Amino acid sequence: MRISRIEQTKTFDVQNDEVDLSLLDPIIEKYKNKRGIMIPLLQSTQNLYGYLPKQAFPKLSKETGLDLSDMFGVASFYAQFRLSPVGKYIVKVCHGTACHVQGAKALTEVIEDSLKIKDGETTEDRLFTLESVACLGCCSLAPVIMINEETYGNLDGKGASKIIRNIRLEEKTK
Repeated sequence: MRISRIEQTKTFDVQNDEVDLSLLDPIIEKYKNKRGIMIPLLQSTQNLYGYLPKQAFPKLSKETGLDLSDMFGVASFYAQFRLSPVGKYIVKVCHGTACHVQGAKALTEVIEDSLKIKDGETTEDRLFTLESVACLGCCSLAPVIMINEETYGNLDGKGASKIIRNIRLEEKTK
């Protein structure tokens, strides 16, 4: 089963997001005047901001000599790169064979209802982003979700909703 990249339908006004481009300086210094830097440069930039801000591309291009259209082409081609902000918590629902058989589609639908977003979208408060993934490698725990680095297995809709509800409550008490 192949999971296709979902185009984001909900957009954020990322042009008005304030991005401190000076934070890129150490990254640029690390890769400047080296070969084969495009993907590591984009990965480091995304690790810094959580996504690839539109405003970062001209600075990266100017200071590294990489072609702006080449960088955008790479960033938009590879599924690992994000061109818009994601939530603090990335909820990945496994849709591998074992999880599919154990009800991953229904689990995704429950999570969509709980978060009031569709697969590939981010909640308005930027707390959650929902993604379907091909496999999380936890087949014996199917169906599985991963929220950031934490894995939850043998889930049903009720259990997934409870996990999300608990995260929301935890965030409110911070």
